[in-house]
Amino acid sequence: MAVIQRTASATWRGDLKRGAGQIDSTSGVLDGTPYTFMTRFENAKGTNPEELIAAANAACFSMAFAHHLSQQGHVPEAIVTEATISLDDGVIARMHLQTRGSVPGLGEAEFKRLADEAEKQCKVSNVLRSGLTITLDAALA
Repeated sequence: MAVIQRTASATWRGDLKRGAGQIDSTSGVLDGTPYTFMTRFENAKGTNPEELIAAANAACFSMAFAHHLSQQGHVPEAIVTEATISLDDGVIARMHLQTRGSVPGLGEAEFKRLADEAEKQCKVSNVLRSGLTITLDAALA
């Protein structure tokens, strides 16, 4: 496979508490996305770096799991994954994945086993695993 590169940039203006930032990406999807101290540390409406990490892991895992299921002969109707990243005293410490799937002909135990296997194949999880504890809750929808 050829080298694939994805690029995003962030600009921050001002001090930490009163300043503001903007995220941009070459795809244009994130262009002009604002973030602030309040969106990151005080749950104000808007995005933040941790939410973007969670979104990346949820997307990667859903794709990896769908691929793994398909390779095992179980094409899913849908895989829905929610990723929750936790900051403990300002340190990104853990990620919890909750995935639900609709997979015709597949039992609960096999679904969970294949989910665990797929999580170990997810490229984003593998990058994050060196610094985070990642847990997984998988169930059929």
